[in-house]
Amino acid sequence: MPANRRFRNVVRIGPVQVGTAYDGRGREKHTAVCTAPRCGFSNDFDTRAAAELAARTHRCRVR
Repeated sequence: MPANRRFRNVVRIGPVQVGTAYDGRGREKHTAVCTAPRCGFSNDFDTRAAAELAARTHRCRVR
């Protein structure tokens, strides 16, 4: 079953968007996703600071 997440507090850092949502178990998770075509970077983090750090240091391999 796909997770239907409602993201809140979404911010864009370069090509990466960071948002906060609750996972299937009710825990708060922070997700960083690159919106560049064919990049494919996305990851869930336990803290907002970690997600924003990943967004700031992300470099797309596809050019």
